[in-house]
Amino acid sequence: MKRISILVLILCTYFVSVAWGQQSTSQVCTGWSEFHRPNMKRWNPCEKVLNVNNVGNLLKKWSRTLPYAVFPAPAVANGVVYVGSNGLYALTAGTGAKLWSYTDAWSVYSSPAVANGVVYFGSQDGNFYALNASTGAKLWSYSGGFGTPAVANGVVYVGVGYSVYALNANTGALLWSYVTRGSVGSSPAVANGVVYVGAGDHNVYALDASTGAKLWSYATGGVVGSSPAVANGVVYFGSLDNNVYALNASTGALLWSYGTGSYVWSSPAVAKGAVYVGSLDGNVYALNATTGAKLWSYTTGNQVRSSPAVANGVVYVGSEDNNVYALDASTGAKLWSYATGDIVDSSPAVANGRVYVGSQDRKIYAFGLP
Repeated sequence: MKRISILVLILCTYFVSVAWGQQSTSQVCTGWSEFHRPNMKRWNPCEKVLNVNNVGNLLKKWSRTLPYAVFPAPAVANGVVYVGSNGLYALTAGTGAKLWSYTDAWSVYSSPAVANGVVYFGSQDGNFYALNASTGAKLWSYSGGFGTPAVANGVVYVGVGYSVYALNANTGALLWSYVTRGSVGSSPAVANGVVYVGAGDHNVYALDASTGAKLWSYATGGVVGSSPAVANGVVYFGSLDNNVYALNASTGALLWSYGTGSYVWSSPAVAKGAVYVGSLDGNVYALNATTGAKLWSYTTGNQVRSSPAVANGVVYVGSEDNNVYALDASTGAKLWSYATGDIVDSSPAVANGRVYVGSQDRKIYAFGLP
């Protein structure tokens, strides 16, 4: 497939995202209902089927070819996989059979979020959509938005151009907006009444979730397209200055930074005292969440824009070497890999013993045990 670099740049700024936050208790623990997961860490603590001892036996259970490359991460909720391509598709998690598609929206690079029977996503047509998750019927749309959303406490938070928007999840009404000095490609993270988000002006912002008032900002040396992860009072994110950062979530004070060999588009996953993140230097890194010390790194065959997913001691991540990997979260040892037909910038979702991920070969894949 022809690689179009500008599309890769766009998609990375709109679907790489990770965070830890306080979400609606109505979310299903076992699913992966938005890019961040409901707990906002790209960590599924409820996964009990796949583990370090059996993940090497993963097989392709199904794949479905869509009309366009699958850039965004899928969402999984209530036995349905939601994924963007030339529109938004709802597929059965068990077989990949199509339940419905919404193709009035085109070029969906946004990763969907599912909450309270509604699926939310942005489109390159300039609109942000809310659809009935069961039928695909449009409930509302908001003009001017195509970022990856986070949903918390009845509010949808999303980056739109140079702004962060808060929309009423039921009606789409604008509650507030905050203007930055650069495009907002990072997906917001919502934790303890605060929205954390990165921007093209090199800053990470902390905004009051109710009002949009700025609480603090921190300037890095490059564009922040990586989406924050917030765990135990710390904000973790990557920057195009090649660094991974840890900031005090309340004050924005720098706790530590770790330099990789290239840009960090990938969004961190945080689990059990470790931060997992990819870099365009081709490595996946595991860092001590408290000190930033490197625990291990795993070298893939090409750049890593994909954001890792962590479940039951295993790290899942894609690479531009066309593979999706499963790594031991403690050691970084490769446990399994699968070669797709093209670049895997999509970020995996892991739920109920299955791994779901998209590829630029126009397919969405589901892997499970025999």
